[in-house]
Amino acid sequence: MFMLFLKIILILLFGCILYEDLKYRAVHWFLFPLVGVCIGLLFFLNTLPELFLVSVLNNLVFISILFGVIFLYAQLKLKTGIGQVIGLGDILLIMVLVFGCATVSFIVLLTCAFIFALILHLFLSKKQKTVTVPLAGYISLFFGIAFIGSWAGLINSLYLI
Repeated sequence: MFMLFLKIILILLFGCILYEDLKYRAVHWFLFPLVGVCIGLLFFLNTLPELFLVSVLNNLVFISILFGVIFLYAQLKLKTGIGQVIGLGDILLIMVLVFGCATVSFIVLLTCAFIFALILHLFLSKKQKTVTVPLAGYISLFFGIAFIGSWAGLINSLYLI
C-alpha cells in the first residue's frame, strides 16, 4: 500500500512540474525535493542498499560530467553563462532524478528524455509564443511515462539494469 501511495504521489508531482513549466516557465522549488524523496524511496525499496548507493554515486558522476560539458560549451562556444543555456529547474530536476534508477537505466532514460524533449518542442514550438524550452516539464512527462511503463511491466525494471 505504501509503494502504491509513493507511485501515485510521484506521478502527481511529475504532473505538477509539467503543468507549471508549461504554463509559467517556472516550477516551485519544493517539488524537486519531494520528487527526490519519492523516487529515491521507490528505488531503495526495490533494490539492495549497496546497489542503490553505487547507482546514485555513478549517476552523480554522470550528471557532473554532463553539467561540466554544458558549462564549458556555454562559456567557450556560446560566450554566455550557463543560466542562459539551462534553467535552474532543469538542473534541479536532473539532480533529483539520480536517486531514481540504476545507472545504465538512468543514462538511457535521460538521453531518451532529452531526445523526447527536443522532438516534442520542435512539434509544439509552432504553437508557442515563447522561445524557451520547458525542459523540466518535458523530462517529467517522459520519466512519468517511463515509470508507469515499468510498473505496468511494459518496460524491464528500471531498478536492476
